[in-house]
Amino acid sequence: MRAFDPRKGLDTYRRLRRGGSLAASPPTLLAAGFLALIAVGTLLLSLPFAGASQSLTFFQALFTATAAVTVTGLAIVELHDLSLYGQWVVLILIQTGGLGFVTFAVLSAIKLGHRMSLRQQTLALEAFNQTSTARLRNTAMSVLRITVAIEATAIVLLFLWWWGSQRMPAATALYHAVFHAVAAFNNSGYALFEGSLGGFVSDTPTIAVLSAVVILGGIGFPIIVEVMQKQRWHTLQPYVRLMIVSALVLNLAGFAGFWLLEAHNPKTLGGLGWADQARAAWMQSVSMRTAGFAAFDLSAIDDSTALMAAVLMFIGGGSMSTAGGIKLGTFVVIMAAVFAYVAQRKEIVLMHRTLAPEMVQKSLAVVVVTVLTAVLGLMLLTIFEDITFISLLLEVIAALSTTGISQALTPQLSTPSHCVLLVLMFMGRIGPLTLVYSLAIRNRSHSRVRHPEMEFQVG
Repeated sequence: MRAFDPRKGLDTYRRLRRGGSLAASPPTLLAAGFLALIAVGTLLLSLPFAGASQSLTFFQALFTATAAVTVTGLAIVELHDLSLYGQWVVLILIQTGGLGFVTFAVLSAIKLGHRMSLRQQTLALEAFNQTSTARLRNTAMSVLRITVAIEATAIVLLFLWWWGSQRMPAATALYHAVFHAVAAFNNSGYALFEGSLGGFVSDTPTIAVLSAVVILGGIGFPIIVEVMQKQRWHTLQPYVRLMIVSALVLNLAGFAGFWLLEAHNPKTLGGLGWADQARAAWMQSVSMRTAGFAAFDLSAIDDSTALMAAVLMFIGGGSMSTAGGIKLGTFVVIMAAVFAYVAQRKEIVLMHRTLAPEMVQKSLAVVVVTVLTAVLGLMLLTIFEDITFISLLLEVIAALSTTGISQALTPQLSTPSHCVLLVLMFMGRIGPLTLVYSLAIRNRSHSRVRHPEMEFQVG
């Protein structure tokens, strides 16, 4: 028997690496990056001084880190139970997870003057939901500039208002302004105030600033860049105009729905004046896709309101944004396909543009996979918990859409249910990327074989 030559084994490994046999796919690398962030966050939150009065258990640290990195906001440990150090760790995880580690990786590569390899470009394209490497660097730089500009503006406005009008100490006002500006732009839903934003329904400037930041963070970076460059409505691309109109319609529909459904509920909006009701309903509508702030007691809402909230969370925000959900564009494509079928049109047309069949198939796949995942998660929670169905539904959709809205239910759940939520939060953050990549791989090879059509009854 011939002796094993380590050099030959190393050469074989290198050839396999060059051939791609051992190379991980971009979604795998993205998932590994988020897992690494979660691991680092868990270790930092496991330190004895991360808790305000007592140390966090390993599972508490893991759950908190996962919720922060995936910008979900579900909590089994409240922020006031963390020390200042623990809160800063959460804030950094929110910022890093919201923008994505790939943004910082691309910016670092640009800063160092290195040319990105094809694999690195593919990884970045998956994270940015882009199809061309030509605009990749501009996109990465735009993400950073937009983030800094919006968050800095919000910090200044909130600091000046809370320091002057709310009579907060300067240091407290600054810290709260930084934390809530970052949390709002990254659509995480974490709030340092007791009852989230329930104490600010009479505060128009606070509601206006935070709702504007949430909308900007959830609309998508390409939309913001396009608006900044064109600045005129008629010169915007049809996709951009459609996304702006769709976001406005959904926000207004949610605003009207929350107000009408909860106006007579004394535990939510019923005890407020009409102006406070309007502010609370608007903030809750904006936050439901998918920021996670609460403008009133969500544990007391009617089932009809909870169902509407679940739909808004499921839809989520825009593509290439800090929001989650199936994405607004996916929802628009599915609805356009339904209307085209009802109207008996062969082509699906939006803004005088025809949608490709592959786009419809991709949107349908995203919706079906998300629904099946939600159903499986909900089934597991109904097995583990003896809690009302609608509350468990909200919990599952909040985790999968990375919204974080909860009816004060998360801390009461059992450990198996918490494990289910951990998986749902992680899948909600990286799941669509994995699905899109797998679909793209399948579409690269087209079979030359054509099979006869089959009669199949549906509907």
